[in-house]
Amino acid sequence: MKGLTHNRRPALRLVQGAQYEAPAEWVWFCGHCAAPAPKSGPPAPVARVCNSCGLGLMLEARSDLVPGDRDAFLMVDDSLMIQGLSRRAEELLAVTEEVAINRPVAELLVAADAEASGPHSFAGAIVEAAGGSQAPVSKFVRPWNTFGVRMRARIGACGPPRAALIVLEDSPRRPLRAVEDR
Repeated sequence: MKGLTHNRRPALRLVQGAQYEAPAEWVWFCGHCAAPAPKSGPPAPVARVCNSCGLGLMLEARSDLVPGDRDAFLMVDDSLMIQGLSRRAEELLAVTEEVAINRPVAELLVAADAEASGPHSFAGAIVEAAGGSQAPVSKFVRPWNTFGVRMRARIGACGPPRAALIVLEDSPRRPLRAVEDR
């Protein structure tokens, strides 16, 4: 085959690697009192009742989403129905868990800001998290039928069974400033 020239290119090229974040650590906590699970690994399926309060089931979530004992939180399925709430959420939202179960989350929490519909809305974030989305998102919410109250909610996946975990962040109160009389 005279006359044909071959372009000599390397068969492999180096490609600049993408920056990947470290895999998230998943930890177990109580779905009622937020107590952490013993560090001995995941609880056995028959031992998934909290040792601290004896009422909640142990759930698994990303360590950056796991609530503290002062945080109020709810578990919501992909049809936007409440499947559980913490004792702190019962106090904050003035409802018992028995009354809240299988009620739409919109009866307790609504988006605090005007939002577009779709995956960027409060409801869209819940559906994505309940479907197993790995990355938690943050939204502003308010208790239903209240005005002037806004709180940040972290939304991410938890389970088993798979659901969305909504953690209402407990922010410290701002100190009051003294007003001078003039």
